[in-house]
Amino acid sequence: MDCENGTDIEEFVLLGFPSKPEHQLLFLLLLFLLMYGAGLLGNTVMLLLITLDARLQTPMYFLLRSLSVIDLGFISVTVPQMLVHTISASKTIPFYSCMAQFFFLYVFGVADLLLVSVMALDRYVAICNPLHYASVMNQKVCGHLVAGCCTVSTLHAMLHAGLLLRLSYRGKNHLAHYFCDHQPLLQLSCSDTSVNEAVIFFEGGIITFGPLVFIILTYIRIVAAIMKFTSSGRRKAFSTCGSHLTLVVLFYGTIIAVYFSPTSAYSSQRGSVFALVYTVITPMSNPFIYSLRNKEVKDALRNLLGRRSLFSQS
Repeated sequence: MDCENGTDIEEFVLLGFPSKPEHQLLFLLLLFLLMYGAGLLGNTVMLLLITLDARLQTPMYFLLRSLSVIDLGFISVTVPQMLVHTISASKTIPFYSCMAQFFFLYVFGVADLLLVSVMALDRYVAICNPLHYASVMNQKVCGHLVAGCCTVSTLHAMLHAGLLLRLSYRGKNHLAHYFCDHQPLLQLSCSDTSVNEAVIFFEGGIITFGPLVFIILTYIRIVAAIMKFTSSGRRKAFSTCGSHLTLVVLFYGTIIAVYFSPTSAYSSQRGSVFALVYTVITPMSNPFIYSLRNKEVKDALRNLLGRRSLFSQS
């Protein structure tokens, strides 16, 4: 009835988290502000350290710097608006702003997802073929790989944003989410969404599961190589790979749980919680679980702070 008699939607109302008690608004505001601040600080520090310290001018840290740039964009697509909506009486977002948010969310999110598989390739070459590491994973090659990730993610986002724009939205305009995500938009549409869902499962499946299968196969080879190391070398290799695998599980697990279920079976509460993990918690955590605990990064941070201290004293 809403679709038959309603007018075209010009704006959406973002409802935020389902069943959100009003007395928890301040807590949510402080929590999101803290996570956003930590994400900005951690990724910015990594970006500066890798750029300024000559000891970190290696392929692995080149990829980590690219990851920090992407994570800064990824976390900034949703969280600032979420903070504003938490304290504001107005929860609306214009139709085309919603579509733009969706587009950039996919650009940064898929680039992040693909870059994680490139980092697995970097670890594979470093551990299984260390003598050729400098020639195989040089900065030019890494630059081409990062550019390829960004190109594929942009084309992927254009495809899905275009498919959303062809749908009709009339009557109800309340999105049960805190940002413009795929499944809530499909649920709200008055049109047949079977084409969109088919593209999510087939094209989106290739984009998601292709790199995941590559990572799994790569780590099978890595583990086989590590088992031949001495105990100290094995410990160091597992430490680096363990950080990367933590990132993979967090990111891929939540994305698969949210996007690869039928629209009819989608739960707004589960979707919002899982989306919080991959849009906020993962980009915030990446610098801390993967980089800032490394000895090289700690030394670079001490060196940077020491130089600033000497400069302020002079």
